[in-house]
Amino acid sequence: MTIAFCAALLGLLLQPFQVRAVRVLEGYWDRWSLTARLAGMLVRVQRRRWQALRRRADQPPAGEAELRVGADAHRRLAAHPPVEVLLPTALGNALRAGELSAGERYGLTTLTSWPRIFLQVSDRMAEVLRSTRDALDSAVNLCWAFLALTGMGVVALYDDPSAWWWCGACLVLAAVSYKGAVIVAQAYSGLMHLVYDLHRFDLLDALHYPLPEDRESEEAVFAELSDEFDGNRRRGRSYGHVSGPGRKDATEN
Repeated sequence: MTIAFCAALLGLLLQPFQVRAVRVLEGYWDRWSLTARLAGMLVRVQRRRWQALRRRADQPPAGEAELRVGADAHRRLAAHPPVEVLLPTALGNALRAGELSAGERYGLTTLTSWPRIFLQVSDRMAEVLRSTRDALDSAVNLCWAFLALTGMGVVALYDDPSAWWWCGACLVLAAVSYKGAVIVAQAYSGLMHLVYDLHRFDLLDALHYPLPEDRESEEAVFAELSDEFDGNRRRGRSYGHVSGPGRKDATEN
């Protein structure tokens, strides 16, 4: 009971630093030379795991068991970003998988288009996204809280071996919280993909762009939009302005 109360209190204290708390657990450690070297070591570990999954996924199935193993490997690979952009931690890779592929499947850069398309989602989708993000933040806060309690326990109880169970319990709870954060991050990445599947044309409508006629023109207009979001604005784009219940013909800007 005491452990849970202290963890909840520390989690509340971490709330103002939420973005930084998540990013540190994601593995963005390049600001300092020591943590940058550690990040490089862990990225190599992640790459070996990714390559092992790839070999398992590409192995021809010799039976039903091998088929299930291969299917599981394919599923786990889908929750990872490409090998060349892997991060040091499982949480970072779970989130990066969505950040680098949700919009890119349609020609949009996810990182720059996400704040814009998020405002176009339905109320029900927005509620699901907020709930999932809150669950992710809560798991991250609990992880940090239990890690802090572990450190405090090491300092306070170093001369009392009979109470070392406190440190072990806090460390186990930190690991469980981190695993929960990874699972929720994978679900959040899946929801990001779903947002682009359902609402990418709502983004065009909100920006008064004419809807594309086929997949080729869709990729072209989204690629141009991504350039504009990145600050490389082009001229001469046609807009499809809406007046009343219908849409007027596109006019040159």
